[in-house]
Amino acid sequence: MKKLVLIASFMLLAFAFVGCELATTEAPVVTTTSGAVVTTTTEAPITTTTEAPIVVQGVTATSIKVGNTAATSGPYAAVGVPFNEGMKAVFAQVNAAGGIDGRTIQFVTYDDTFNAATGLAFTETLIEEDEVFALVGHFGTPTVGATLALIQEVGIPMVYAATGINGLYFAESVGNPVMAVQPIYMTDGRIMAARAIKEAVYGVNGDEELAAGAKIGVIYTNDDVGLSIKAGIEAEAEILGKTADMVYQAITAGTYNTAVTILRASGCAAVILAMNQEPFGYALTSMANLAYNVPIFTSYVNADVTAVDHLRYNVARPIYTNAWLDTSTEAGLAGYMAFAGAMTANGQAQYALNAYAMAGYIAATVFVEGLQRVADAEVELTWENYIAAMEDSEIAIPMGGVVDFSGGHRWGIAAMSLLKYGFSYGDNPATTDVVETDFLREAFAKVREIETIATIEAK
Repeated sequence: MKKLVLIASFMLLAFAFVGCELATTEAPVVTTTSGAVVTTTTEAPITTTTEAPIVVQGVTATSIKVGNTAATSGPYAAVGVPFNEGMKAVFAQVNAAGGIDGRTIQFVTYDDTFNAATGLAFTETLIEEDEVFALVGHFGTPTVGATLALIQEVGIPMVYAATGINGLYFAESVGNPVMAVQPIYMTDGRIMAARAIKEAVYGVNGDEELAAGAKIGVIYTNDDVGLSIKAGIEAEAEILGKTADMVYQAITAGTYNTAVTILRASGCAAVILAMNQEPFGYALTSMANLAYNVPIFTSYVNADVTAVDHLRYNVARPIYTNAWLDTSTEAGLAGYMAFAGAMTANGQAQYALNAYAMAGYIAATVFVEGLQRVADAEVELTWENYIAAMEDSEIAIPMGGVVDFSGGHRWGIAAMSLLKYGFSYGDNPATTDVVETDFLREAFAKVREIETIATIEAK
């Protein structure tokens, strides 16, 4: 009997201590207001100095405390829960091996339900009360956007943002504590547009180039995610001379059908969905209900089969996503096996095929690489030394690619492969006693190698 399960793709995806002012004299009187220490006297003129910034916190002789705030309840729990479990698996593995330089890693996390105000409040708690050394796997567009200024003001390292908003992008910013890993949405949007315009995926057989003058529709959410991706799409359309052929539609709750109807009436030959997982699912449903069958291009954050309703899928409406991981190579497969082993060892084998758990695993792995570099250099573990170690050279990403913080680069991963949603028959990975041929697997499969924007533009 043939079986159908949801098999997650092996490709992915996707904040305060303020220095207090101190006035000093020979005989000060100390008062405290909202945490600020102010010293005054009436016997001498007041002079003001600034207290030295924090150089490190959350580090003892035996431990390093880190934390994040993530959505582990509500609509985005399907992302936040496995993401955190991927991080926990890495920390458990490191601790079981004796830690880094004799220090084990303690992980503190709070549920922000994907709410910006809650995320900001919990980030302040992590920094001011929990006194974490670093924010690792800083989760979600609302929280990341609300806390970036705070992170930079405090100077606390932030490794891996589970979003790609354009506020994370810095070309040359040496010493910047913000260290994004996954691609920035600006880059994501540029690659989406370049592929929609340049890839031969059109026609009955899906092997024809886009016709001259053909229009491309863009449906975007009017939030940080959609607007950040849209900015990249607009930039690339201008570069490739397609600005006049782009049709943009913003959506909010209840307007998906309207946006799809307008693009279909405009004759758009392809649609780019500039949004994250939840609205992506709604947009797919609208396109299916209205029988709008053209190629779809979308973000790497949607490269997971859980975002697609397989019952509404139509081969005449192919779904393409960017992806920044690749397990089809020897190195990528080795990275995946290490990930799956860590998840199983930590009692979370159910997430061994989950793209968001992979993202969390990568976040923690990249963070730990910086700790190891500091230990190998035999220097004190401070914020400054940690950031310098991260900037020392490229860092290999498990399951594909590298991220480069050298020279103050803060632009995340800037090359991606192309995946296509579909089905195939093969062996059931959940069984070990028999090799099957009738197991129906739902997956995003690679159809283009990891490529830079320049490579795609040259096609």
